[in-house]
Order: sequence, then C-alpha cells, then structure tokens
Amino acid sequence: MNSSPPPPPVRAPGDPLARPRDAATLIVYRENAGVLEVLMGERHSRHRFMPNRFVFPGGRIDARDSRVRCATPLAPGTSARLGRRLAPARARAMAVAAIRETFEETGLIIGGPDPDPRRPPPRGWEGFFGAGFAPALGALSYVARAVTPPIRPVRFNARFFVVAHDRVTGEARDSRELLGLKWFTVEEALTLELAQITRRVLTHFGASFGDVAGTEDDGPVPYFKWTPTGHVLIDE
Repeated sequence: MNSSPPPPPVRAPGDPLARPRDAATLIVYRENAGVLEVLMGERHSRHRFMPNRFVFPGGRIDARDSRVRCATPLAPGTSARLGRRLAPARARAMAVAAIRETFEETGLIIGGPDPDPRRPPPRGWEGFFGAGFAPALGALSYVARAVTPPIRPVRFNARFFVVAHDRVTGEARDSRELLGLKWFTVEEALTLELAQITRRVLTHFGASFGDVAGTEDDGPVPYFKWTPTGHVLIDE
C-alpha cells in the first residue's frame, strides 16, 4: 500500500482504561545464506489497530482455540514459560491462536498429521484440517511478551512465538489482513513502518537469535514493560 500510517490513536480524556485482550503473534524465520530473515506484511488501512504498519502474523485468542485438537503438544520449555502467567488450557490456546492467525493471514500451515482424521474439522479450521493437518504446537518457541500502553484505546496482552521456516508447510500469500508479505532481513525490516513494540521485539530477536530460536529451556521470559519513556525490557 505504501501510504504513510496515521499516528497511533490516543485514548480520549475521560474514557475508561481499555482492558488488554490476550493475543498471539508468530515470527516465522529462516536463514538464507547464513542471514536471518523474517516474514512480515503490511496491515490493511482499514484496521483500527496499527493500520499501514508492517507486522508479524497474529491476533486475538478465539474462544474455540482451547478446544482444537492438535498434532503435537507444547514443548516442555515453552509450556513452562507460558505457565508462569497462564493456566495450562490458556497457554495451549495461545499457541493455537498463533498458528490459526498465521494460517488465516498468510496461508502457511504449522502442523502435523491429524490425530483423528475421521472426525470433522473444528469450525473455522476447514482449510487447515482439510489439508490433512492439525496444529503442531511443539514447533513453536515462546520468546517475549508485551502489553499495549494504557494510553491506547485498543490494548493487547501479546505473547510472541517463533517458528523455523522448515517447520512450515505452504507458500505465503497475501490476505485481507496482511498485504505485501515478504521475507526481510532484520536490518531491512527495521527500516519499515513499524510499531514501537514490533521494533523492540524484532531488535531483541535479531540480537539473541542463537539463544532464543528453538529454545526448549524454561528460563526467564523477556517482558517489554511500557513506561512513559518507552518500553523497558525485564525478565519475568
């Protein structure tokens, strides 16, 4: 679209503080000739939240995400890290949402063989399960969390996951949600129109790639805590 994004909306004086809604974001990455690349697309101009900005696939948790059958469970380290703040069912739903949103926005499948192919696909997952797959939660690593600042009228409590491209099936294609999907080096991506938190997470991921990609340990989770002077990185 290449149009300049509008400034982020600010909560009007007197309006109630928006309660952050749980959301999941997935960074799909690959190494191309030894150079780290990430998949990003531009949000449509009609979006209320971050229009015309480049983002990773992701979105809100759906009530049905906790009930979708999966090909593989969460990796032990990912489960432990999510479990610091979430009940097991909510942690599972968070990873399912990351995979679902990525499929809806890019067409990419992070999946394994359907454990019960005789059953009908879950509602809204017809295309995913119709290809013979169920979500493979074990492919994801949980690498960061951030909450939208209280000055915004729409807020999310977002968990950031990563997945290697060799764990992905299909070719990325544009959707009504994301346009101009493309692989960018971290340096290229940092020149795009990005939200502040996207820039912070991307910079952190690029700098710590060898430590966080594919990790299954249960160490601290980087949390980008908002302050009036910007996001501060702490461990939780």
